[in-house]
Amino acid sequence: MQRHPSPSSHPRVRPLVLALAAAFATSANAADSVQSVAPTVTVIGQTPLPGLEQPVSHIAAPVQSFSAREIDDSMALDISAFMNRRLNGVHINETQGNPFQADVNYRGYTASPLLGTPQGLSVYFDGVRINQPFGDVVSWDLIPRSAIASMNMMPGSNPLFGLNTLGGALAIQTKEGRTHAGTSVQASAGSYGRRAVEFEHGGFNDQGLEWFVTANQFHENGWRTNSPSDVRQVFGKFGWQDARTDLDLSVAYADNKMNGNGLQEKRLLEQDYSSIYTQPDITKNRSMFLNLTGKHSLNDQTLLSGNIYYRKITSSTYNGDINENALENSVYQPSLSERNALTAAGYSGFPTSGANAANTPFPYWRCLANALLADEPNEKCTGLINRSRTDQENFGMSGQASVAGELAGRKNLFIVGAGYDQSNLHFQQSGQYGYINADRSVTPVDAWADGSQNAGAGETALDSRVSLNGRTRTVSVFATDTLSLNDYWHATMSGRYNRTTVKNRDNLNPGGGSDSLDGNHSFNRFNPAVGVTFTPSRSWNAYAGYNEGSRTPTAIELGCANPENPCKLPNAMAGDPPLKQVVTKTWDLGLRGQFDASSRWNLGVFRATSHDDILFVADDQLGYGYFKNFGKTRRQGVEAGASTAIGALSLAVNYTFLDATYRSSEEVGGAGNSTNEEGPGLEGTIDIKKGNRIPLIPRHLLKASADYRFTQAFSMGADLIGVSGSYARGNENNQHQPDGTYYLGSGRSAGYAVMNLSARYRVNRQLQVFGQINNLFDREYSTGAQLGSTAFSAAGGVVARPFGEVGGEYPQVGSTFYAPGAPRTAWIGVRYSL
Repeated sequence: MQRHPSPSSHPRVRPLVLALAAAFATSANAADSVQSVAPTVTVIGQTPLPGLEQPVSHIAAPVQSFSAREIDDSMALDISAFMNRRLNGVHINETQGNPFQADVNYRGYTASPLLGTPQGLSVYFDGVRINQPFGDVVSWDLIPRSAIASMNMMPGSNPLFGLNTLGGALAIQTKEGRTHAGTSVQASAGSYGRRAVEFEHGGFNDQGLEWFVTANQFHENGWRTNSPSDVRQVFGKFGWQDARTDLDLSVAYADNKMNGNGLQEKRLLEQDYSSIYTQPDITKNRSMFLNLTGKHSLNDQTLLSGNIYYRKITSSTYNGDINENALENSVYQPSLSERNALTAAGYSGFPTSGANAANTPFPYWRCLANALLADEPNEKCTGLINRSRTDQENFGMSGQASVAGELAGRKNLFIVGAGYDQSNLHFQQSGQYGYINADRSVTPVDAWADGSQNAGAGETALDSRVSLNGRTRTVSVFATDTLSLNDYWHATMSGRYNRTTVKNRDNLNPGGGSDSLDGNHSFNRFNPAVGVTFTPSRSWNAYAGYNEGSRTPTAIELGCANPENPCKLPNAMAGDPPLKQVVTKTWDLGLRGQFDASSRWNLGVFRATSHDDILFVADDQLGYGYFKNFGKTRRQGVEAGASTAIGALSLAVNYTFLDATYRSSEEVGGAGNSTNEEGPGLEGTIDIKKGNRIPLIPRHLLKASADYRFTQAFSMGADLIGVSGSYARGNENNQHQPDGTYYLGSGRSAGYAVMNLSARYRVNRQLQVFGQINNLFDREYSTGAQLGSTAFSAAGGVVARPFGEVGGEYPQVGSTFYAPGAPRTAWIGVRYSL
């Protein structure tokens, strides 16, 4: 029988565990001597669906809850920015370089809009899981901030929140007309061409009808070169209720276009902080969401609730990238046959001899000629345009019954439910060759990465095409029971059974061969959870919990899982041997309480171990690899927080120590890593060893905020985000060392601290003026890093074959690429309310 690790086995964790265990041992009788305070009771639901709620003190996990007022007061741009500022254990990686496309990380697990990123958080919107079917990605730009009434971050691998709940689940509830009645209009403007307008209206009548509508439009040019964003969102909720029944129909629509130009190479970023590596990188998202929810009380102890939903999402991307294959070839001087082809096509002005890297920083003549000749554009074109389109439809239903009563004479809350979800998708991808211009854009030529081009003797032409139809079905049943053993002890047992089937059909290579994406896969698992809370006093309580969660491999992982047919992400997918589900087992142990009605504190430890984690590992073929189940990874740490109000001053501070490590050995790609097995400048592999730290996960996170109300009309607030350094992706072995020639950059991103300042002034009951300054001290910092080969010289020109030939290969310059954070930005706005 496998022995699961205990939270007390880590030396940094053991002393605190012992202290918490001692607190658990406190007798109930001793609690009578503890001075009580009037409790501030927060109640939440235990499942994504609305049901009978219970106090947080009965839940064996450190839940974080926030209201619409708190989100609005933060003046955060969207929900991801708010979590980065205020939620303990959360940090973001701005890998995409767009404020609406952040990777949100909680306890070292990620919810990202980027395909191929291992997703470890589930996100619910009014009871509907909105992780998208293809890749489990989360598009933050599709969640309207102005529609949010409340949100809860449920930590750990809570099985009640279904698939993908490895590190936590974010449950969002939207506003209703009865609770958010009134009308308001808001307009704001600021740095880098930002301008936004927002509208809200809610109301109800005596016949039980209620309605709420919000819409917003946002535009910003962006602080980096060619990085505008246009976000348009509409949300409406229309409902009816009487004494026992509540019905609501929600409608949400979004039509967004975002430019996120990604990471920038170390030297180029130092020369120009707003510069980009290549462009464009355009993402368009269009979404329609319908959700019918209902609640009906059979009596004072029994509540039925459920929903039926439909969602359609169309996403397209247009990315100008480097064609890395060209960097190993001579791309400067056209040959005689190429010059003849150019002349015949009417071109002139091309060099007849002597073109090289020194005098031709942005070569394109050989690319044009090889496109005309249909010869080797894959070797002579410096650029590659990647296009994709994803059409997804998902629909489903779920229902549950909540029963509050007694069991063996003890208070008891029992919830049982079931759900069905189905998704249908079509994914297309293609690549077109082109050449890099001085502004880092890519001009396309009439040559495609479809395998038809001549790749040279002994080589295979790149074929990045994908045309995939997929269907996923998930059936689940769940139950949870919380029993009050006495006035102090409350025990919870939960479980969820999921059965998921995935059917992939390859439109380009049907039939199930080695090159085909065809496949039928099924995954099923029962995930349990147990927890206990101890409340000896109204001023504090203790909790301990264990839970398990799982996620099934996504279509993109199943489509790139064949060692015999590796792929190069995100540009292609290949055959699909089965992968195992990822299973995460989490322990939580802690204390929480309050000194008075306005002062709260919490202290806890956690350990989450993921079994059969999925990594993209290297293959023998240059630059290629495949997804593979990876033994174990572990995230563990300490969380602490406190908040208080002293007169007109409100203060809050949160701290997380996070230790994220690999617990198994594996071989992965080492492009840009100085310790790769092939030698300096080559694309060999590196070895992960047990204990290596997982990239992009910092050890220390600090959040602090202060708000002061000078008068009833005027208030100011400040918040601080402090994040320690982390290893770059590509430095999984933590051993990279720059030498200044073949390798540049440290292979990690440095720690940073950013302060934001805000102010509000209420002119009268209807009108208020507000403003915010982000990154008050204009710090230059990065939220993440990655190792890789660079195509550019320090002067900014394209450099192919920067070194001589080594064993038939041409080494490249490896560098550290960074995700730069936004500089100081400011904006002001007005809000008029009726």
